[in-house]
Amino acid sequence: MTANDELTSTLRCIERRVIWLATSIVHHANRRRPNPSGLKVGGHQASSASIATIMAALWFEHLRRGDRVSVKPHASPVMHAISYLLGQLEAPQLETLRQFGGLQSYPSRRKDPVPADFSTGSVGIGATAPIWAAIAKRQTERFTGSHTRVRHYSLVGDAELDEGAVWEAVFDPMVRELGEVVWIVDINRQSLDRIVPQIAAERFERVFAAAGWQVLTVKFGEELEALFARPGGERLRERIIAMSNAEYQRMLRLPATELRAKLPGMGPHAEAIHALIDGLDDAALTSAIGNLGGHDFVALRRAFERIDDTVPTVILAYTVKGYLLPTAGHPQNHSALLTEEEYRQFAVELGEDADSPWSRFDTSSAAGRLSAEVATRLHRTDPEAAATPFEPPVDFGHTPRGTAATQAALGRALLDLSRSAPELARRVVTVSPDVSSSTNLAGWINKVGVWAPAPRKDWFDGDGQTMLHWREAPEGQHIELGIAEVNLVSLLGELGATWSRDGQPLIPIGTIYDPFVERALEPWSYGIYAGGQSILVGTPSGVTLAPEGGAHQSIKTPSIGLEQPECVSVEPAFAIEVEWLLLDAISRLGRQDGTSTYLRLSTRPVDQALAELPTDAAGRAQRRKHVVAGGYVLRPAADPHVRIAAMGAMVPEALEAASMLLLSGIRAEVVVVTSADKLFRAAQARAGLDDAPSWIIEQLFPAAVPAPLVTVLDGHPHTLAFLGSVAKSEARHLGVSKFGQSGDLDSVYAWHGIGAADIAGAALDLVRL
Repeated sequence: MTANDELTSTLRCIERRVIWLATSIVHHANRRRPNPSGLKVGGHQASSASIATIMAALWFEHLRRGDRVSVKPHASPVMHAISYLLGQLEAPQLETLRQFGGLQSYPSRRKDPVPADFSTGSVGIGATAPIWAAIAKRQTERFTGSHTRVRHYSLVGDAELDEGAVWEAVFDPMVRELGEVVWIVDINRQSLDRIVPQIAAERFERVFAAAGWQVLTVKFGEELEALFARPGGERLRERIIAMSNAEYQRMLRLPATELRAKLPGMGPHAEAIHALIDGLDDAALTSAIGNLGGHDFVALRRAFERIDDTVPTVILAYTVKGYLLPTAGHPQNHSALLTEEEYRQFAVELGEDADSPWSRFDTSSAAGRLSAEVATRLHRTDPEAAATPFEPPVDFGHTPRGTAATQAALGRALLDLSRSAPELARRVVTVSPDVSSSTNLAGWINKVGVWAPAPRKDWFDGDGQTMLHWREAPEGQHIELGIAEVNLVSLLGELGATWSRDGQPLIPIGTIYDPFVERALEPWSYGIYAGGQSILVGTPSGVTLAPEGGAHQSIKTPSIGLEQPECVSVEPAFAIEVEWLLLDAISRLGRQDGTSTYLRLSTRPVDQALAELPTDAAGRAQRRKHVVAGGYVLRPAADPHVRIAAMGAMVPEALEAASMLLLSGIRAEVVVVTSADKLFRAAQARAGLDDAPSWIIEQLFPAAVPAPLVTVLDGHPHTLAFLGSVAKSEARHLGVSKFGQSGDLDSVYAWHGIGAADIAGAALDLVRL
């Protein structure tokens, strides 16, 4: 017996134990753990068994220290089983799947006791995460100087390839140069409800190859290949390949006598196939028909040995969903659970103990020695970032003058950061989906360059009419994606995780047209859930973008920002506020208690004199403190008849409305809301429902000076409606609650009822009450 034969035998032993443990983890959660509520616990025994061989091969033979693996969501029990065999979990923890505080239903970087490399669970998002993590790691190389190309693996279910976001990532031009990316597709041909009729590796082969990937197909195992080499074997190969997915799955579940009758089919070569399988006993026949490449260690080894580390690789591995289980190949096995009787019979078949399922290998056995070896080989201690990695200046000291839009202020703030704090600015990585120039990043890009895996010549470098210089190199700090917003936020999530994964915090800032935040909402939220801390800039925003028409006018995004966990939503009205809020957002990145920021900006030019910025240092510092806390009183009024709370681009209208009201003898105080999010948390804290600071509420809406309230924003009025209860008075809430129209600003504002006259009218209604 060769060394490879011995290793294969040991891996087969480990594979069986992994499937047993994974099955037992789900079984205990559903059949043995007390469940007073009666609610379904669930789990995926069949999906776990499908990929167990691949994961055993990867972890116990091919994985290297530093490699990262994204595990398909439904295979979390396999991940937990492997962690247990490597000594990273203890037996009592295996009994906590889907229990509060226990093993997570889907792999989690932040909630599992052994942190997964990537949080998965939302189909398709985990699949692409290793691509973006590979790019993020290359960005950290600017600071580490190390160019070690560890692999970034993605274990993907074939049904996940239905997700459009997967193909957006696969076809991004920069991805074809990421040789450290390896995907392994578990082709079990089943989804949640059925056997999928059209899943065929041949189609996947063509699509991945067209995207520039190396494609390796592992279709059949050694048993079947040996059978194909016999007389009549080629006819059997043709017959199996020609079968529909459903017909093949049915063959897997037939007893040997029926299999002998149905496997040859009715074609012209049926007799040759009959003659071939007549020479096999029943056990050999039933074993061979299920001997697919994804369950064969020799076939998988050959594929791993052929990986070309200069281009991304996809391994298409054919498997059986429910491999070895009594539910193997059944079309409804996705969430099927073994009965107690089936579980006990399964234990007998594998030589396990159903009453004492949590056994590791004897340390003197080949499997025990390999487990110990692998535990040592793969052991790593992820570096941690400093508790306060970023300490940006709080104020550049400039006073913006003239007319400016908050969107334009972002580009200037980034350039100011590069001048005032150059070392900090080196950690900024901006990301854009082909809208860099239209979101005012041109100056920044000219300064820091564009990232590319290898240097590329800029053919327009000497062209005098070229204002945006596209200098591409590995040192570039701007990453340009195609028009693919999901890719953008997915990349932001991985760039924002380097502080905990690599010990090298980055400052990821992504610009995206604000209405498209909704298109990318789920992967953005999932990236935050997984621990990625970043700054997402939604710009341009609102119906203020009137000439663009209704399609590009965002409505719901202010509410979305307020409701997103672990993210602070801010919307400045003036350029100085952009600067202060951006610097504050940077200070909260890259640490255990850090948060992301959603910065909503506008293209509306605003007279900066309206900010009435204090000229003395103390007054300026006080204004900044209030801006960062969530709001400030811009135009105070003694014993006001009404308060107007305005956000973002609507502040000029609020000020104009206050002036109109004063002509009628009505004193209106104008409050600028810079963060509905922070004000809501402050209000909750005042009620004992949050631990945020609450002082800002009393500053803006003092209980001793009550007044009716009008709120207004370029977005849905629901966003600021909570301020009515904060003010404890009658309130009117103005905003945008219908699709936009093209037109001049006055016409569009009047149509939505958010112009100065509308604000004044709402205030008059309240004062008359």
